[in-house]
Amino acid sequence: MIAVLVLVAALAAPSCWRPPVDSAVVRAFRAPACTWCPGHRGLEYRPPAGTPVRAVAAGVVSFVGSVAGTKYLVTEVVPGRKVTYGMLGAFSVRLGERVAEGQVVGRSTARLYLGVRQGNHYLDPAPLLGRPFGRLRLVPVDRRGARPAGSPRWACATGPPAR
Repeated sequence: MIAVLVLVAALAAPSCWRPPVDSAVVRAFRAPACTWCPGHRGLEYRPPAGTPVRAVAAGVVSFVGSVAGTKYLVTEVVPGRKVTYGMLGAFSVRLGERVAEGQVVGRSTARLYLGVRQGNHYLDPAPLLGRPFGRLRLVPVDRRGARPAGSPRWACATGPPAR
């Protein structure tokens, strides 16, 4: 019984995603007042053009193509939850392909959009994205004697540290 409760708690806990690019968010999520009202249904980044775009979560590619001249890629990460990468310059995956968390799914233009939908409702992706944490340490400029950095660890605003 306890194992079942732990499993249910783990499945209900928020996931912590690594951001798709190592750039600052320049435009935040702004929920629309209604389904068709204006708003900003995701996050916008300004990476250098050609930056590799990583999948924030494992899933299956459900759309790859252009909408009104803008390239979009959509992955379904769990049933009913979709992640959209927009304003891409190039795709690295195909429709129906399984992608792993952190896998390069495309290349950016000078802008990148990240959106999350649960069913027909847009979610603010920011609370799902982690921030690196851990002890900072100085590394010699010439890198001699530097220890390997190890895997980055991420913490979410909505839950405990992941990985």
